[in-house]
Parts: sequence; structure tokens; C-alpha cells
Amino acid sequence: MAYRRGPEQQPPRRILRTQTAGNLGEAMMDSEVVPSSLVEIAPILRVANEVESSNPRVAYLCRFYAFEKAHRLDPTSSGRGVRQFKTALLQRLERENEVTLAGRAKSDAREMQSFYQHYYKKYIQALQQAADKADRAQLTKAYQTAAVLFDVLQAVNLTESVEVADEILLAHNKVKEKTEIYVPYNILPLDPDSANQAIMRFSEIQVSVAALRNTRGLPWPKGYKKKVDQDILDWLQAMFGFQKDNVANQREHLILLLANGHVRQVPKLDQQPKLDDRALTDVMKKLFKNYKKWCKYLGRKSSLWLPTIQQDVQQRKLLYMGLYLLIWGEAANLRFMPECLCYIYHHMAFELYGSLSGSVSPMTGENVKPTYGGEEEAFLKKVVTPIYETIAKEAERSKSGKSKHSQWRNYDDLNEYFWSVDCFRLGWPMRADADFFHLPPKQSNSSNDEEKKPTAGRWMGKINFVEIRSFWHIFRSFYRMWSFYILSLQAMVILSWNGSGKLSSIFDGDVFKKVMSIFITAAILKLAQAILDVILGWKARNSMPFYVKLRYLLKVVSAAAWVIILPVTYAYSWKNPPGFAQTIKKWFGNSPSSSSLFILFVFIYLSPNMLSALLFLFPFIRRFLERSNNKIVVLMMWWSQPRLYVGRAMHESALSLFKYTMFWVLLIMAKLAFSYYVEIKPLVGPTRAIMDVQIMTYHWHEFFPHAKKNVGVVAALWAPIVIVYFMDTQIWYAIFSTIFGGLYGAFRRLGEIRTLELLRSRFQSLPGAFNACLIPEEKNEKSKKGGLLATLSRKFDEIPSNKAKPATKFAQLWNKIITSFRDEDLIDNREMSLLLVPYWDDPDLDLIRWPPFLLASKIPIAVDMAKDINGKESKVSELKKRLQQDQYMQSAVRECYASFINIINFLVQGEREKLVMNDIFNKVDDLIRNEKLMSELNMGALPDLYELFVKLIEYLLNNNKEDKDKVVILLLDMLEVVTRDIMEDPISSLLDSTHGGSYGKNEGMTPLDQQHQFFGELNFPVPDTEAWKEKIRRLNLLLTVKESAMDVPSNIDAKRRISFFSNSLYMDMPPAPRVQNMLSFSVLTPYYQEDVLFSLKALEEPNEDAVSIIFYLQKIFPDEWKNFLERVECSSEEELRRQEDLEEELRLWASYRGQTLTRTVRGMMYYRKALELQAFLDMAKEEDLKKGYKAAESNSEEHSKSEWSLWSQCLALADMKFTFVVSCQQYSIDKRAGHDRAKDILKLMTTYPSLRVAYIDEVEKTSKDKSKKTEEKVYYSALAKAALPKSIDSSDPVQNLDQAAEEHIRIRWLLMGQVKPYIHYCNAEANQCLDFLLQDIYRIKLPGPAILGEGKPENQNHAIIFTRGECLQTIDMNQDNYMEEAFKMRNLLEEFLKKHDGIRNPTILGLREHIFTGSVSSLAWFMSNQENSFVTIGQRLLANPLRVRFHYGHPDVFDRLFHLTRGGVSKASRVINLSEDIFAGINSTLREGSVTHHEYIQVGKGRDVGLNQISMFEAKIANGNGEQTLSRDIYRLGHRFDFFRMMSCYFTTVGFYFSTLLTVLTVYVFLYGRLYLVLSGLEKEMSNHPAIRDNKSLQVALASQSFVQIGFLMALPMIVEIGLEKGFRKALTDFIIMQLQLAPVFFTFSLGTKTHYYGRTLLHGGAEYRGTGRGFVVFHARFAENYRFYSRSHFVKGMELMILLLVYHIFGTSYKGTVAYVLITISIWIMVGTWLFAPFLFNPSGFEWQKIVDDWTDWNKWISNRGGIGVSPEKSWESWWAKEQEHLHYSGKRGIIAEILLALRFFIYQYGLVYHLNITKSKSFLVYGVSWLVIFGILCLMKPEAGTQHGHQSLYGWIHLQQGCAVSVGRRRFSANFQLVFRLIKGLIFLAFFSILIILIVVPHMTFGDILVCFLAILPTGWGLLLIAQACKPLVVKAGIWKSVRTLARSYELVMGLILFIPVAFLAWFPFVSEFQTRMLFNQAFSRGLQISRILGGQRKDSSSNHKE
Repeated sequence: MAYRRGPEQQPPRRILRTQTAGNLGEAMMDSEVVPSSLVEIAPILRVANEVESSNPRVAYLCRFYAFEKAHRLDPTSSGRGVRQFKTALLQRLERENEVTLAGRAKSDAREMQSFYQHYYKKYIQALQQAADKADRAQLTKAYQTAAVLFDVLQAVNLTESVEVADEILLAHNKVKEKTEIYVPYNILPLDPDSANQAIMRFSEIQVSVAALRNTRGLPWPKGYKKKVDQDILDWLQAMFGFQKDNVANQREHLILLLANGHVRQVPKLDQQPKLDDRALTDVMKKLFKNYKKWCKYLGRKSSLWLPTIQQDVQQRKLLYMGLYLLIWGEAANLRFMPECLCYIYHHMAFELYGSLSGSVSPMTGENVKPTYGGEEEAFLKKVVTPIYETIAKEAERSKSGKSKHSQWRNYDDLNEYFWSVDCFRLGWPMRADADFFHLPPKQSNSSNDEEKKPTAGRWMGKINFVEIRSFWHIFRSFYRMWSFYILSLQAMVILSWNGSGKLSSIFDGDVFKKVMSIFITAAILKLAQAILDVILGWKARNSMPFYVKLRYLLKVVSAAAWVIILPVTYAYSWKNPPGFAQTIKKWFGNSPSSSSLFILFVFIYLSPNMLSALLFLFPFIRRFLERSNNKIVVLMMWWSQPRLYVGRAMHESALSLFKYTMFWVLLIMAKLAFSYYVEIKPLVGPTRAIMDVQIMTYHWHEFFPHAKKNVGVVAALWAPIVIVYFMDTQIWYAIFSTIFGGLYGAFRRLGEIRTLELLRSRFQSLPGAFNACLIPEEKNEKSKKGGLLATLSRKFDEIPSNKAKPATKFAQLWNKIITSFRDEDLIDNREMSLLLVPYWDDPDLDLIRWPPFLLASKIPIAVDMAKDINGKESKVSELKKRLQQDQYMQSAVRECYASFINIINFLVQGEREKLVMNDIFNKVDDLIRNEKLMSELNMGALPDLYELFVKLIEYLLNNNKEDKDKVVILLLDMLEVVTRDIMEDPISSLLDSTHGGSYGKNEGMTPLDQQHQFFGELNFPVPDTEAWKEKIRRLNLLLTVKESAMDVPSNIDAKRRISFFSNSLYMDMPPAPRVQNMLSFSVLTPYYQEDVLFSLKALEEPNEDAVSIIFYLQKIFPDEWKNFLERVECSSEEELRRQEDLEEELRLWASYRGQTLTRTVRGMMYYRKALELQAFLDMAKEEDLKKGYKAAESNSEEHSKSEWSLWSQCLALADMKFTFVVSCQQYSIDKRAGHDRAKDILKLMTTYPSLRVAYIDEVEKTSKDKSKKTEEKVYYSALAKAALPKSIDSSDPVQNLDQAAEEHIRIRWLLMGQVKPYIHYCNAEANQCLDFLLQDIYRIKLPGPAILGEGKPENQNHAIIFTRGECLQTIDMNQDNYMEEAFKMRNLLEEFLKKHDGIRNPTILGLREHIFTGSVSSLAWFMSNQENSFVTIGQRLLANPLRVRFHYGHPDVFDRLFHLTRGGVSKASRVINLSEDIFAGINSTLREGSVTHHEYIQVGKGRDVGLNQISMFEAKIANGNGEQTLSRDIYRLGHRFDFFRMMSCYFTTVGFYFSTLLTVLTVYVFLYGRLYLVLSGLEKEMSNHPAIRDNKSLQVALASQSFVQIGFLMALPMIVEIGLEKGFRKALTDFIIMQLQLAPVFFTFSLGTKTHYYGRTLLHGGAEYRGTGRGFVVFHARFAENYRFYSRSHFVKGMELMILLLVYHIFGTSYKGTVAYVLITISIWIMVGTWLFAPFLFNPSGFEWQKIVDDWTDWNKWISNRGGIGVSPEKSWESWWAKEQEHLHYSGKRGIIAEILLALRFFIYQYGLVYHLNITKSKSFLVYGVSWLVIFGILCLMKPEAGTQHGHQSLYGWIHLQQGCAVSVGRRRFSANFQLVFRLIKGLIFLAFFSILIILIVVPHMTFGDILVCFLAILPTGWGLLLIAQACKPLVVKAGIWKSVRTLARSYELVMGLILFIPVAFLAWFPFVSEFQTRMLFNQAFSRGLQISRILGGQRKDSSSNHKE
């Protein structure tokens, strides 16, 4: 993810000394590599670098001053890297001093004064005088430089005792004054000199600023020095001590919020000189909704008191809002605790009110003043820091998440402290001795980390909820669902057991009574739940209010009472009670029976449920009751659920309720019917029969030989069926969700346009759809109707070909999309030309000019058809019919004719010629009007005219002046063809014309200058304008393109995007508002240390298969590579490599195809480009529209000189509405280390000037205590931008002194907006330009390190304060965006203003994603299809009708104000919030939010592409779901949703993973049940019984399991979604291909991953973030690497299942030779094979022999290496083995006990199998005892020293381990001195081993089968002992046998490794296996032109040639 470290990337937490020193070369001596403790000298070094080219001596003096200042800052050089830095700087100064002294003309003081004056006059004054075009960034930089120069000048003058001249002092005072004003700004330049900037001239900004600057009547503190333009926030800073940069940040934030609100309230802005009160109230309502709700909940009055004087109300509201935002902006990690912020705000707002009203404090008797005063950083130090330190200490106690959750308070616990009135005990000022701040005493690190009670008893402990690792959370959180299923199962069993088994038998009296016993079960379950609540909540008892404890107690007591009352009354309802009822009756006496009493008690027992059902039917009543704070209502609700701040009033509207209720009623009916008729009822008869069978002989020692009813057999039969009964709802959910989701998608018109053919057929209505959806409605237009009916019948008027005006805006939008395709190299130049619509409106052509790809070949076809007419009516009618049917042909003919007239009229200038032309055209027009054109004219000559016209166009394209004569002749030829061949009637005007002859005058010769040449006056060459060029190019295409353009665009991605975009315009979306009126939004992307931009080295470096990334990409994207070469005007890769200036282009091209930050930033910045164009279309007048957007964009330089031009307004509007912040957590560290990442990030900022980078800056400051050489670390949350000048004019006298930096910026800036985004402008020689360009806008000090919890949410949290707007889109670093989708963003944001469920506005808008990594390999394809079905059909259904969609990762859009007041956009507690995203959605839902899903807009997303990557991702998700299961959030949803919504929540969150676990558990239970039947002999005894022989129910249950196993749950929605969007033929094809590529194997393997990590997380914890990396995976993973990763999750479990199946196959009798055996066991064998060998099957080159040999060597090395401190798990088996057990160390007693109990199952094999040996005739228990003696004997022989480990490098070594480990004790002792004796002992033991074996074979007749059985018996036992030893490690270590355990473990790993390796090695012998694997893995890439055989074979030749170049 974009925020954490993967295992392969261990970044330095700080700059090491060696790093610092290494970066201090002369070229790098700049501000970027300054140690953090000397950060104050950075500006001085920056100026030194800047002025060095102009005056080296001044630069030297600056550096010398910097050195002295550094010495003052840290005289002892105690800071990290300071000593090295000073030394390097001093060395440089010594060198420079000699050089610069030689060139010095005067003293240093005079040199400095002279330079300062020169700089001031030539630079600052020049910029000031050019104020109309001065750039703010240049001016700011100039003032900063001048200030530094003056400081140096002062120091130099002081040294030389020279007075500073008055002139310089005067200049400095001006500079100082301006420096304070010209601070860096983010969006709004609020200084007085910037009032003329475009953004500041918007009236909404002006009224907001004016309102904020109304400080009338505010009591300023004494001695406060007022500044120019003081505002309300300055007063708050002075009163409460907020940080200066926090105030500046929130000032801009508040102004933009108010301005955006104001502009929507006031349509005519010019008429409103004052901020609109409605806008103010609207923002205030959103900001304080949570605060007011909190006050009501706690019964406190809000501190928001408004004055009675109306004039002051607005000011007071602004003060309240400003105060909240300032608190929030500086709260750091406290932002995750929204009610803690409410508490702080409550007190500070009261002090604010008191200060303004002059209230007197009852405590002090003085006027109310802020408690913490207004000193500098007072709020941070006195309010934020104490609470932050408590959070930090609790986080420290979590031991990086390894401690139990119950031992430390997370963010939720600390926040929920403020949900109780007790929080006011904290006081204000806050008491340092309050319980909130206290921690328990330090605990010793015991082995199991059990919690010790705090001795002081002051630690508050957990609050409201305790996260305890237990599977019981599943039952506790979803108690109602489990109760329903258990009671339904009981009722179905009773029904099928009694009577006929028909449902109607329930009306039978006795059967009905028996069914009524379910209420007794319900009471028992209720008691279990009540007890569970007490047990699991026990550790929160200290913080529980009394009424909660009382409720828990009463719940237990009442449940226990019902458990007694109901059975007793039930027993007395029978005259002849059956079974247990009879026993109860005996206990209580035989009183008369009364069934009515039981019914009465059942009615009483059910009364609360009846009330709940009633409230369920009327959700509005329930909402009212839950929201109410009335004490009577609270008391009423107290029993049903404890009163809680969140989770109230979540109920949906009646319509939503009806929809999801119907969904679940139908589903449950289907599920129960299936379970009853197929699983339960058929099993009842056989079960009865089994219970009647008497078994007398057993094959083992039976402990209960006289047990009745064969309970063990019944349990073995029923257990798998019961598990499947609880699991198969997940299957039914998959079926129903697919059906409903597919229908819903069809109703939403998904997939209507899925091909280019469908797009062509609808293209005429596309401009209408564009205008209806993407262009704001005019005031006189009627608004469109919404709703389902409107969606289904959504039609747009076709714009006829003769109407051009409505299509003008369409053309601008369409062309922007097409050019973005070209910039992304999806299409080539030809395709772009065919797809573009003319940019420039031609007033002479009043018709729509369609894209040429629709009109291609139409003219040649029409000409060809016309030439054959020859007066034939049939041909005439045929052509007419064709023109009528083919609108595009008609359009092409019309346009060509109109263009022909237009061009001829333009070219021909002579009066006579014009007359002739007009006559011809008029005649043709008449014929067209009278429909006689084809009959009156000779069409046979039309091809001649066509060819001549094509030649004319070619001349016009070349536009050479020399061709004028040729053009004249050509025109004459054309005239002749028209008049002589085509037109039969003569043209009168032509007869009157002459060619200059003198007919009828005289016979003399006319002079040449008096001759009249026909067409002599030509307007040729034509104007060299873009409009003319475009017209000629287009006409040339229409005339010359003879082949059809049916395949345009040919690129698959371009087709998909253009089809989806066109389709989306016909879907239901809100109408677009004007840009000025739209909701403003931000995009936030967290980034850690992933790739920003691929380096050339990374691109060209070959992997072990000699494959480089660039070669790989060329083969994956061959068409895009070709288009790229065309774009950069290179014919081949070699030519590209020769041009160094294209290196950056190559890096970009590759980076845009990987999962890089560059790709994400480019995609998100499309939003801004889209807004600029949309703003232009909104504001442009008709003449601007006719010129087109491209004209405005190309003239942007001219427009920028005008402060209020259309273009500058467009840019300003885009600034107001959109902000993009990338949170680069490590940017500061990378910058100081000179890392390429920092340079690449700066390149992004210079490419996209509106991009902002937030980062955490860690600065070391020397301790103020001089006696201590300590450094204290200070942390800042900083926001940076690239400070770029608007323009650089070479003629301008004002020039930057640093010529190198200036040149780089000039190149960069001139290329802005073109295809080449930037140039390689930062290199080793000009590294200082990095700092020259970078500008910190805000630096807000933090109370400590920002990352206390999970990395990504903390990273988002520190940067969220820099975002702007009402909405926030969260985007991950592996995402992309598209220009065409960006156009729909303002439509999407309008969804926030709609109430989708009729009750509440949405708080999160869900978007669909397109997975762009699907083409890489078959695995990537499976993963992308799986992900695609989830983000479409899955989330579609979750949002509507189920209403349980949460937040599943990005790119969802948040209601920003809602979430910033409720804890942010994610949760950050360590481990428990590992899946941080979903908790944002849950939090939103719990706090009365609403989450919707919209499919008319999509965002690109990358996914993992290799098996190991995918498995790590799935492991992380499974870990996250395990933690969710324990979380309070899921518990609250499970309890506070109604029943059906709770079902939806369960099966779409943790239930999916639990069902997956149950699927695997079914296999285990089935096989262990069979093992019991087989080994005990019960199966043989009952072999003829149908329940054993042919159990249909069991077969159905295992078939259900198989459905889940092979990916049915994934495949079904996947196929339907592909069918819906791409057609069902395509879906079927894809499905077949997936089967051929072994998709079921992949899904079966994934099942194991999910099960293992989910189960282990619940039992032991160990959840962690797993960095998957986002590279291109075509490399071969080593065998040892695969073994490490999959050993415990798959291989061990696969081996266990294999042994179970082998034992079953050897000893089982019932299924041998039957089809049923195959049906039941085949899926389990598939699972075994998949779990054991899938990693090798999906491993590139997995069956290549040389790789196998290398893998074997690597495996041996790894398995034999010793572990120890510092040895990584990748290097040594010992280290890996130790790491694999880490989770047990922190598991606690419950986890250890669970591990031991689970390990006991391995002893069953030995117990059963020893009785099946030929040598054991007895069934005595002693036989089992003897087997243990044998095992202990073997273990005693294996008590090794570590010395044996060197002999384990092969199979031979392992055999030695088994034979001769007894002597290993003395190996070290004897091997050197008594080597011969040692070898003799080894030989004797070897002989003894074989002797014993031979004796056993000869004497008791032990067979080979016995040896195999012994092996199968002992292996599992040894493994079980190993597991128990690992669980009890402390005891084993004390016993001194840990090394023996480790040796035993190593031997097991060797055996497993060999079992896995041998089949793989065997298959590798056959070359065809490797070829098959390659085709299977990379088939999808083959269809994209990938030659994978070349890739995997290696391209050493290509690579070497590339490296040479």
C-alpha cells in the first residue's frame, strides 16, 4: 500500500551519518542535505547556490555565514550528521577562500553592500515596477533572497566594523515589510498586492474575506501588535495560542468553504455585497451537527451562544467555526477521537463566549479568559500534547500490536471515554491526575503476556468493549442469526423425526408440542449470550456505568430464570412427557398437566421480540425512539440495547426495508427448503436404523463398548451436514446476489454499448447525450425527470446533420477525450485524425461535422455508385435509398459539397470567375432542391472531378507559393470537367467570359499586362492558421480514406474506455451544475516508498531470465509502444536511445504502464483539466465557443497577462473547486538523503503546479540545556508546492542570477501543456534547482511522531488538514483515472445533495473500478475478474437493496465535513484496524451516514499479478477480517441492525471468511469422522447399511463444499457481470478459457490462504500488513521461497489431508469401487493436490530443469544454515522456524490451550492404527501404551546437539538423523579425538536398526503394509508432539530439550520438502510440461501479442545491446 514497508524494503528511519557525509560533495552542498538540526541555515545555502554564478565571493561569504550560524546552533556538534556536515563545509570554504580572494576587487563589506544594492535595484525594483505582470512566486523568492543577503551583509560589516549605509537600511526595511506580506500561499494569495489576481476577484471570495476581516468589537489582548488586514482567526490565535501556520491554513480553508457555499445560494453574485447567511448556516450546521448531538447525548447545553444583536450574529458564527477548525487543524492524532475534540471545543467555545460577553467566572470572580492563554504554541503544548502523550504511551504498550488488545487502550477506547458524563471529571484546565491520563505500572515480559492487575487501580482499562481473541465473537456479534439457524435446525429435525416428515405434520398435536421445545433452546442460547457478554466484557468493568453493569447482571438472571421456567412448564404441558421432560416432571413432582401455562410463558418470553417486530415494520418510530434523549424513552430502550453514542437511528426507509426484507425472505425460504428436503429429511431414516444396530466387535480398544444408539457413528454422519447447513447460506447468497445484481445492472442500462458497432449505431444521439449529461441546463430548459422509469426510457434527441450549433460543446469535450487517448499512446496519429471532430467552428458550414471514422470510405463509395447511374432510374433510386438509410454517407456528401463551395469561393478572387462559380453552384443547388441532380447531370464524369479535387486538396495541404500556377491549371481542368462533361447545358456567364482575347476588336496583339487570365486572381497560398489546416486535413481524410474505419480505435483499452463512457451517458446520473456552482472537492493519496517514476537502470536491468521491464512492456503493449515511437518521432528503439532528451519520455511511458505514483498523479490531474474545459464551456461567449477551447488554451500565455481574462478565470475556478494532495510520509527523509524519489516527486510538482505534497518533517533540535548533549526531535506536518514563475521573458532585464536553474525552469515551463510533460532538468550539477523550485507553504508543529497506529490512516490523517472543499476522494497509489471519466465528476458530486433512501443524504459515494492489470498473466486475469465482479455486481447489491455497502478501499468519495467531524476517513488503531478502509464505512453507517454506489463513473486500479503477491494480499485481507470479527464496530452492527440487514452485513463481511473456514472444516470433519468409523471397525460392521453405503445427504453436503472450493462463489457473479457488460457469448468463452487455465485450482488454493490466516488471527493474532510490491511478476520464485510462504498455510494441511485420505483408502471398505467414492473424495484429492503443488504450477519456469537444480541447491543451503540474532528467515531455516512461532508467544493462555487441543487430533492415527498391525493381535490398551514406549525410544535416540545440523544437507543426512542421532550428543566431543570410535558407534547403531527391523519381519511376521502403517501412525504423532512443544516452549526450554525439538522439526521439514520437490523435479524432465505451463500461465498475454517464450527464454542479445547503448 501507499504507506508502509514491504518485507523487501526496509527504509532508513533517519539519515545515517555515512549517508549524510556521502552526500556532501561539492555539487550537493545545498539546503537539501542539511542535517535536520541545522535546518535554519538551509535558506542561506540556497542563496549561496543561487548567486554563485554571478558573484562567487558573495556565495563564499554566504556559506561562511551559514557555517558560523551552524556552529552557534549546535556548538558541540551533537546532532546527527552535524560534525560531518561542518567538516565538509569547512573544507569547501578553505578551497573557495583562496579562489574568490584572488578575484576580489574590494573589501568583503563593500563587496556585499555593492552586491545587495545591485540585487535590490536590478531585481526587486524591476519586479515591483512591472507589477501588472509580476509573478508572485518570483517576487516572494526575491524578497527571501534579499533578506538573507542583508543578514550576511550585517555579519560581514560587524566583522570589519563598517556601518551599514542608510540607503541599504531603508531598502532592507522595505524588504522586511514585504517579506512578511509575501509569504508562500496555497490557493488564495491574501496579501494586499494580490487583490487583482483572478481568484481574488471572484465576488464569493471577496465577500468571504470581508466577513472574516470583520473584527469589530473584539477585545484584543493587551500589548497585541495589530497587523494589516487583521481577521477573526488572528484574534483567535492571540487569545488561544494557535500556531501561525495552522491559522493561515484554516483561514484559506474557511474562506473557500464559505465562498463555495455562498455561490450556490446566490445565483447573481454581483447583487450580493455581503456573505449570504444561508451559506454560513449551512456550513455551520455540517460542522457542528456532531457536537450538538454530543451535547444532547450527555445532557449538556451547547456552548454555541449567539448574540441578540443581529449585526453580530455572523461574526459570532464565524468565530465559532474558526475556533473549531483551528482546534481540528492542530489536533494531530486527536483527530481520530472526534468526541475528544467535542470536549475540548465545548470548553474553549464557552471561554470564547465568556470573553466576548464579559461573563464573570463563578470560580475566580474575574472575567472569563482562555484557561491556557494565548502564548505561542499554548494550545499545542497544554491541550494537545498531554492527550497525545497518553495515546503514545498506550500505543507503546501495544508492542507494535503484538500485545493483547485487552492490555492497552486504542483510539476507540480513549475516544469513548468522552461518551460518558464522567469525562467532565477531566476538568478544564485538565487535571494531570485524572484517571484518563493514568497508565498501569510497567509489566514484565512474561511468556504469554497475561495481563496483570494494575497495583494502583487507577488505569481505566478498556471502555465499553474488549477485543478478546475468540471464535465466540462470531456467535456473540450475530447472536440472532445463529439462534435462528439453530432453532430452525431443531424444528426441521423434530419435523422429519416425528410423523411423516411432511410440513403439514406440524399441525399434529404432539409434533407441534415437540416443535415448541425450540423456545427452551432459545432460552438456553439467550443465557449463553448473556454469559458471553459478561465474560468478554469483564475487562471493561472498571469503566462501565452502574446501569450497564446492572443490565448485564439482570440479563444473566432473567435468562437463567427462563432456562428454568420454560423447561418446567413444558414438561407439565405433556400428559405422557417424552424423554427429558419426564425427568423434569419427576424433579418437580407429578402435578396436573397444563399446556396453556407453557403457551402463556412462551408468549411472555416472546413479548420483547414481538415489540421489536412491530418497531421493525415502522422504522420511523424506531428511529425516533433511538434518537430521543428523553429519560422515559431511554429507560424503555435500556433493556433492548445499552445506550450508546453511535449505532442509533440507523434504520432505513420503509421502501428500502421492504426491498432487502423480500430479498432475504426469498433466500431463507430457498435455503431452508433445500436443507430440509435434501440434507436433513433423507438422513433421519438411516440415522434411526443406525441407532438400532447393535455393534459387538471393534477393531481397536473401545472405551465405551456398551454405549447405546451408536452415538459416535451418528455424530460422524451428521457433523459435516450440520456444518454445511450453517455454511450454505453463503452459496445461496452468491446465487441470489448474482440474479438480483444482474437484473439491477440490466435495469441500470449497463452494457448497452459494449462494442464499437453499437457505438456507431448510436453516435447520432451521442452529442445529445453529452449535452444532456455533461453540459449544465440553461435557465429556460426544463429539468429532466429522474427515477427508474426515466432511466429505462432515457432517450436523447438525434442532432440532424444540418444543425451545427448544438454540437459545438460536444466537439470540445469529445476532442479532449481523443487527444488524451493520443497522449496516453492508446491511438496513433491516423486514428486520432479519424476520431477528432473539428475544433474550430466554421460559420460557412452550418452542419454537424461527424468524426471521420464514421464517414471513412463514404465519399469514395458514393462516387463509385454515382458513376454507374447513366440515367438508370434503378441506380438513382438505389443511391437515394442508400443516402437516406446511411445518415453518415449523407453527412459526408453534404460536408464535402459545402467544403468544396467554401474552398472555391475562398480561392477564387476575380469578379468574372466568381460569377461563373456562383452560376454553377446555384444551378447545382436548384437541382438538389428539385431532386433532379442525378437525372439531369452526367454522373459518369464525377470520378474525374473527384480526382482533380483530391489533387487540389494535396496542393492546399502543402501550401507552397510555387504551386500557384499548377493550382490555376487544376482549377481550369475542374471547370472543364464540370461544364463539358457533367453539365449538359452551357453556363451563360462562362460564354461571356474570355481568356483575354480581343474578339471583334482588331487583329493586333494585346500587351501582356492587359491580358485577363482566368483564375489569375487566386487567394493562394491559403492562410497558415490552425483552422484552415484542420479543414484541409479533414477534407483530405474524407476524400482519400477508402478502407472502412470499423476497427478504429484498434487498441483494446481505448475501445473499452470509449464504449463504457458512451454507455454511461445513457445511464441515470444527476444533471451537471455549472463549475461555479458545483461542490468543491479534494483528492488525497497516501504514499510511502513505492516507485514514483521508473529509473532507466530499473527499466533496462535484466532479471535472472534476462528480461528487462522495458522489454516486457514492449511485448505486453506492442501497439502502445509503436504509438509512442510515432509520438516522439522515432522510427525505432535504437533511434530513441540515441536521443538523450527522450530518456524522460521513455521513463514516463513505462511508468504510465506500471503501478507508480506518476500514473496516479497524471490520472487525478485529469480532474483539473476537465474542470478547466468545463469552466470554459460554462463561461465562454458564442465567439469564444466558435474559436474553440484549443484556441483559448494555446493562447494561455497571452491571457495570463490579463488578470481577468476568460482563461485566467477558468484556472482560478479550477483552483477553487479542486485540490490534489499527495501525502508523501517520507519525503523529508528522502529529500535530505538526496534520494531519486524526492527528485521524481518534485518533477511531478513542476509538471502539475496545482499538485501539493504533504509530508512529515522530522527535525533535530539541540537541547536548550547546555550541560546535556542531547537532541530533541521536533515533528512538523508540512505542505509543499513547486514555486514556478508564470513566464520567463528573455528580453526582460530582470533575470534570475542562477542561470542553470533558470534555464531548466524555462524548458519545463515552455513545455507545459504539450505532450512532453517535463524534461530532465535536475542532475548532479544543478541539484540546487530542487530547492529553488520547492516551497513550503505551511509547517504545523506536531506533539510528537505522527505514526502511532496503522501507517496508512495516520499518513492520511496528518495530510487531511491540507485538503479543501466539501468532498474528499481517497485514492490509493495504485490507481489511475481517465479524462472522459473526469468530466462526470461534477455530476457525481451532485449525488450528495440527493436523499437516496428518502431519509438521509449520502456520506460516502462508492465508485466502480476497472482493474488494469488483468492482461499480465492468467493469474492477474483471474484476480481482475474476481475484483471486477466485486466492485460491480457485488457492491451494486450491497448499496441497493441491501443497504450494507461500506468503504472497501479507494476510490470512494467522502462527505468531507461529515467525516472530519467524526474521526476522519479511516480508523488507525494498531492491528484491530488493519483493514482500515472498511472501518470508515462502518463508522459512517454507525453515525447515521449512508453509503451509495454509482456505476456511471469508474476509476482505474492495479492489482497484484503473481501468485505470491496475490496470496500476500489475500492473507492481509483475511487477517483484517479476523480482526474485524473481534472489533466493536462489527459487534455494534450485528446488534443494532434489524435482522435482515444484520444478515446482509454478516454474509458480506466476516461471514464470508467464516463460511470459507467452515468449508475447509467440513472436509476435516468428514475425513476425521470416516477415520473414526474405519479405525474403530464400525464402518466394516455397518458396511451394508445405506447410511454408510450410499449417503445421499452427505454427498449433497460435500458437493456444496466443492462448490465453494472450486470458486463457485466467485465465478457465478463474475460470469453474469461479464455477460451483462460484454455479452454472454464472451462470458461463456471467458469461462471456458478460465477452466483451461486452471482457475478452479487458483480458487481452491485461495481458499486455503483465506482459511489459514483468518483462523490463525482469531486464535493467536499475528495480523500484520504484508507489502505485496507492485512490480511486474514474470520472475521465477525459488522453491525455498515458496516453501517458506506456503508451508503452514497449505503444505502442512495438504499433507494432513493426504494422510487421512490414504488411511481411509487403505482401511475403508464402504466406498471402494463405487462411483460414490469417487464423487465424495475427488474434490478432496483435488484440494490436496492444489494445496501441495499450485505454487509450483503457477510459478514461471516452475518446470524448467536448470531452475529446478538451482532451487535444490538453494533449498539445501537454506535448510542447513544456522539461525541466530541478525540472520533473516530468508537465509536460514532456523530463523524462519522461530519466526513462524512468534504468534504463539503473544497468544495467551486461551490460544495456547486451543493450540494444544487442536494438536491432540494427530494422536488419533497412532491410537487407531496400532491395532491394525498384523503383529498386534490383542485389543488391550497396553498395545497403545507399548506404541508410546517405541516413540519415546526413538525420540531418546534423537536427542541431538546442534552439531548434527551440518549433516542434514541431503536425504542421506536425514537417514543418518533417523539412524544415528543417539551418538550426536558426543559428536563434537569425540569426532576430533576419537574419530574411529565415533564411526564404529555409528556403524553399530546402523546395524542394530536393521537387525531389529529384520527380527520384526521374521518373528511376528511384520509385513510391508505394517511398516507403511507404522509410518502413517508415527508421523502424525511426532507432528502433534512438535506442535505441543512449540506451544509450551518456555517449559520445553526449561526442560532442556528444545534443541531436540528443533532437530525433530527440521527432519519433518526435510521430509515435506522432499515429498513436494520430487514430483516437480520428475515433471521437469519432460520439456512439454514447461511449455504447457507457459501457455497456461500467459495465454491472456499471448492474445495481446506477448511472446512469453522469448521472455522466459531470455533476451540476452537485446539486453546486452541495450546496455551498450
